[in-house]
Amino acid sequence: MDTLNISLGVVVTLVIVALLFDFMNGFHDAANSIATIVSTRVLKPHQAVIWAAAFNFLAYFLFQLKVASTIGKGTIDPSIVDHYVVFGALIGAIIWNIITWYYGIPSSSSHALVGGLVGAAIAKAGVGSLISSGVLKIVAFIFVAPFLGFMIGGTLMVIVSWICRNMAPRKVDKHFRRFQLISAAAYSLGHGGNDAQKTVGIIWMLLIAAGISTTSDPIPGWVVLCCYTAMGLGTMFGGWRIVKTMGNRITKLNQARGFCANTGGAITLFLATAFGIPVSTTHTITGAIAGVGSTRGARAVRWGVAGGIVWAWVLTIPCSAAMAALAWYIGSLIL
Repeated sequence: MDTLNISLGVVVTLVIVALLFDFMNGFHDAANSIATIVSTRVLKPHQAVIWAAAFNFLAYFLFQLKVASTIGKGTIDPSIVDHYVVFGALIGAIIWNIITWYYGIPSSSSHALVGGLVGAAIAKAGVGSLISSGVLKIVAFIFVAPFLGFMIGGTLMVIVSWICRNMAPRKVDKHFRRFQLISAAAYSLGHGGNDAQKTVGIIWMLLIAAGISTTSDPIPGWVVLCCYTAMGLGTMFGGWRIVKTMGNRITKLNQARGFCANTGGAITLFLATAFGIPVSTTHTITGAIAGVGSTRGARAVRWGVAGGIVWAWVLTIPCSAAMAALAWYIGSLIL
């Protein structure tokens, strides 16, 4: 990547915009971490977001930066990245997040960011600027991540049902109220570990383009710390419009089902993060919740609600890409 003549003011402004996106990512996706423990009344909403935010931040100490590397070097050609591309990608993703938050649609902040990168890169340099292997891997996991969540969550629910088959329902609920705290913490760790790194990758792109860092240097520690902090703060404020959709509109949850859904989602996120694959935490937990509900029969899942969510998944990348392309053009005029 060639070093560009980017002023310090522009770099600082875009870092702030990136952290704003990260904050909104936590805000928008808070429902993914807390919906089950709020809807089953294990914790009150304000307690749940603090719990989730704390474990979002603790992920900083646990995960390698493989997802950040995929975003920073494996999605679009690093040689075409400049401040206009970064600006377009972030603005496109932020606008799509605002729209879906307003209407209570649990879309993917991760795929909004990927769509933003794709749209801005195509606007500048055409389709050839995309790294097809990286983009296709991310697109494939639009389907793979919820499927894994569905299968793991459903399998865990079958195992739990068999283990607890002779226990009184009240006793089962009592035990799983505590277990849900652990599963929600694990899911929040996975959320922080996968999602915060995407913004780390964007800022790293910008710093390399500006000549402040190089591809051979480690990612600056302050970038990682700021991104995890911004995401944790966003989660603390919570996207309440989406909690209801995730918590009870897909299927009715109790303590045991909430535990299995969160655990299934957490395992999927840990696996994806270990392999450096940027996945949607929204897709993952939706699949896990549907998998848990399906163990009670197909009618226990509101497939119409799930289908509406899937449409949001399909539209996220192209819509955020279109917005990013327009933002790239505007950015090239004003920055």
